[in-house]
Amino acid sequence: MARIAGVDLPKNKRGEIGLTYIYGIGPSTAKYILDKNKIDRNKKVNEWNDDELTGIRNTITDELKVEGQLRSEVQMSIKRLLDIACYRGLRHRKGLPVRGQRTKTNSRTRKGKRKTVAGKKKAAKK
Repeated sequence: MARIAGVDLPKNKRGEIGLTYIYGIGPSTAKYILDKNKIDRNKKVNEWNDDELTGIRNTITDELKVEGQLRSEVQMSIKRLLDIACYRGLRHRKGLPVRGQRTKTNSRTRKGKRKTVAGKKKAAKK
């Protein structure tokens, strides 16, 4: 089992896909890491030898921010926006979409489950 940056990589996946299980590494970064270490992208994670694993680990630690370090940096950036009370910070505080998306419909992911508001009673006809 390959363990990189505190994450157990899935054994039976291609290396290109397996690396994306690490927070902060997407498909293009995974390709870059494998190409830099001259490892075939289609080679499975359990087929990597110790030298290849060491090379991947070194590349990640030297050049990239991943996992805890990246998560804390993102949280600090959001906290900064909250502290200076800019528009984006206020949107974060209210739990609304930050990047200009519509909120009349959609945006359920940010707003959470619907809170039903009672409608106005209709006046009885005479």
